[in-house]
Amino acid sequence: MFNARRPSLSKTLSSDLISEDPNAPHVPRLTRRLTGFLPQEIKAIETKIPVQSRELWNKHKVRKFGTAEEFEEKFISHVEWTLARSLYNCDDLAAYQATSQSVRDNLVIDWNKTQQRQTARDGKKVYYLSLEFLMGRALDNALINMRTDTSSQDVGPTDETLTKGNTAREMIRNAMKDLGFKLEDVLEQEPDAALGNGGLGRLAACFVDSLATGNYPAWGYGLRYQYGIFAQKIIDGYQVETPDYWLNFSNPWEIERSEIQVPINFYGYVHRPESEKTTTSPSDWIGGERVLAMAHDMPIPGFKTPTVNNLRLWSAKPTTEFDFSKFNNGDYKNSVEQQQRAESITAVLYPNDNFDQGKELRLKQQYFWCAASLHDIVRRFKKNKRPWSEFPDAIAIQLNDTHPTLAIVELQRVLVDLEKLDWHKAWDIVTKTFAYTNHTVMQEALEKWPVGLLGHLLPRHLEIIYDINWFFLQSVEKKFPHDMDLLSRVSVIEEGSQERYVRMAFLAIIGSHKVNGVAELHSDLIKSTIFQDFVKVYGANKFTNVTNGITPRRWLKQANPKLAELISETINDPNDDYLLDMSKLTELAKYAEDEAFQKKWNDVKQFNKSRLADLIKRLNNGVDIIDRDHIRNTLFDIQVKRIHEYKRQQLNIFGVINRYLCMKEMLQSGSSIDEVAERYPRKVSIFGGKSAPGYYMAKLIIKLVNSVAEVVNNDAEICDLLKVFFIPDYNVSKAEIITPASDLSEHISTAGTEASGTSNMKFVMNGGLIIGTVDGANVEITREIGEDNIFLFGNLSENVEELRYNHQFQNTSLPEALVKVLNAVESGAFSPQNASEFRPLIDSIKHQGDYYLVSDDFDSYVATQDLVDQVYHKDKKEWLKKSILSVANVGFFSSDRCIEEYAETIWNAEPVKPE
Repeated sequence: MFNARRPSLSKTLSSDLISEDPNAPHVPRLTRRLTGFLPQEIKAIETKIPVQSRELWNKHKVRKFGTAEEFEEKFISHVEWTLARSLYNCDDLAAYQATSQSVRDNLVIDWNKTQQRQTARDGKKVYYLSLEFLMGRALDNALINMRTDTSSQDVGPTDETLTKGNTAREMIRNAMKDLGFKLEDVLEQEPDAALGNGGLGRLAACFVDSLATGNYPAWGYGLRYQYGIFAQKIIDGYQVETPDYWLNFSNPWEIERSEIQVPINFYGYVHRPESEKTTTSPSDWIGGERVLAMAHDMPIPGFKTPTVNNLRLWSAKPTTEFDFSKFNNGDYKNSVEQQQRAESITAVLYPNDNFDQGKELRLKQQYFWCAASLHDIVRRFKKNKRPWSEFPDAIAIQLNDTHPTLAIVELQRVLVDLEKLDWHKAWDIVTKTFAYTNHTVMQEALEKWPVGLLGHLLPRHLEIIYDINWFFLQSVEKKFPHDMDLLSRVSVIEEGSQERYVRMAFLAIIGSHKVNGVAELHSDLIKSTIFQDFVKVYGANKFTNVTNGITPRRWLKQANPKLAELISETINDPNDDYLLDMSKLTELAKYAEDEAFQKKWNDVKQFNKSRLADLIKRLNNGVDIIDRDHIRNTLFDIQVKRIHEYKRQQLNIFGVINRYLCMKEMLQSGSSIDEVAERYPRKVSIFGGKSAPGYYMAKLIIKLVNSVAEVVNNDAEICDLLKVFFIPDYNVSKAEIITPASDLSEHISTAGTEASGTSNMKFVMNGGLIIGTVDGANVEITREIGEDNIFLFGNLSENVEELRYNHQFQNTSLPEALVKVLNAVESGAFSPQNASEFRPLIDSIKHQGDYYLVSDDFDSYVATQDLVDQVYHKDKKEWLKKSILSVANVGFFSSDRCIEEYAETIWNAEPVKPE
């Protein structure tokens, strides 16, 4: 425990952290090297190094491999030296590790040059703060992005080498074959990095890819979770959370920076000198507990560029790992207590906050990450010795959702308490530096922290939050005198009957110069609903839209190589330049009705469906639930995403039950199986996604899906016309198999609840059609690909509140088909051991207001599914035409376009292109 009676030590350590002297002893020499020198520093250092040493260094300079032979040499050296193995005990795992180390070596060389180039140009730097980075597997992505040079000489990028970005994978495939390994088997050895859960983290991963590809000087900052969110197992139909041991065999893609450690304080008290009477004056925060944030770097390569940016992840370490006195006294358990307490901060993504300790750990996690990142950014800025007024000209910080909002408060604390800036000058710097991306329109999803908890954990920050709020409310009162209701509505502090809360989204708005939504509909909704008062206060110009996007390198080239190859061949683009300029895909439109091309297109889809069927067979203990003889005539209907009531997986499974009941009714009324097949053709409904551990209703939906699958898949009477499967532990690598295989994907959230969605973009980019509501990015997807190429249904967002009102205060009747479904579920047809097991799902619709409007959209959903059947099975040429046109017009949804918009409209940042 930190000694609270030594304020001078606390102050000294905090000041040392961001000292202006780049040669200060507390700033490690290696740290200065890794973060880059100013041009004058490089020149000065060179003059101090003896000529003989420089010549020797250049003689033995590390070089990248550029040929298969050079790769093989590096691979073997890593097997022998890094892994201490040999030819005789090098298995697929060792081959993966040696290959990754070899490829990483190339990236590190480019990484160092990128940092030097960006430092020398001294352009504005972008820092992207996200609690999640759902990166997926790194090796295959690096091979796709990696350039190969014509020789081992490090000659720098040339036109020739830049056009060879797609040959590296084939070169290494052939080299691995010569070495006795199959590349596909080696790639399978890599676990998904457990650094995220859903769309938020995958968006961040796409963005750092596009930042590097666009040559922007940018770093991502996140947390290095030891176990991620959890590994999902399905046992007896239930989700069971287990640790995700993704680091069991180490991570060859990270570079541990043990020399970069930032002290982070918690608890304690605020000490204010006698001469300073106000909370806006410099104060000393005397922490009661201290941990260390240690940096781990992951190189992020761009496509067809030598730019390699950095993703810095923080892990928590104790200041003292082991208490010898306690150990020697026999107190073995408590001798490592401090280590365990510190490491718990970065153990798990989103600790369960259903109890007070979980809430505190989650808040601790967020501050730990924000503080470490801010001090790293500030330290790097201070090396330039530029005045603080230029901080917003040199740095842009993007907040990905409300999780990093404490960074606003932390920067204000650094400027006021440590740098002694005037409060208002500091606040001007803060608001010009930060921008905030909102990801939800639902009030219940906006973060709020109890004032008591925040004040206990971060006492100085609560003072600063109160002062920020005070000055903000004063400015509002001047604009709108005597409007007490408005002041109450926009206050950062929410006054409640039981407890007061800090509204983090409001703090993010007040502390940022721009607030953006992630789809046009979403951005309009936040201005007209949850943030309408702030639009009144600030005006509409502070609020903007940047529609989300995805990287085509991973979600087309890597996930669907056969389709990518067909596209390159068809539009005569052997160098895959369309992956940088997605407008080139419009060339495909001219082939949309070409029967020969449609056949090739369909062959690719069937290959991908067979690949998914293989995955399902492996996950189903080797039992094949999909009839391979009829796979071409089986519609693959897929919904994979985080399990949540607003995403309405319950609507999907109710639709499946309705289809099953109708099939059974036809058979019972005397119809033949051929007549049933005519009305309800072959279909497999595939689900996947994780529920938050404490989200009871979402976990019940998972159980219902698996219970329905148990009944339907074992019903011989329907002759395999309908199958249901839940894919456990859905992640990026599974998504790369699932997405290309979809005929139809479901994006059926209640209108006005989904901010954007990105899985819808991934499915369209891979030639799958969408069934969806008029919500999130579905609106813009419809505009881009055409109304004829998407299946929309359901109520519009402007009708939602009225429908909810009617459910609360009117006697609204449920659709007849839905009543049959609910009755079947309630009867125990899918839970014979416990007929009431799914009653909460039924009651939420029948008796609790049907908040997510399942009943209101059910008939429309079923009718649209009938239309899907008709087009897919009765007019396959029309279906293929729709699929081709969808891909041809999906180019707008590239994350490269997103980053260009952010850079131009929010960050005011320019690329730093290689010479």
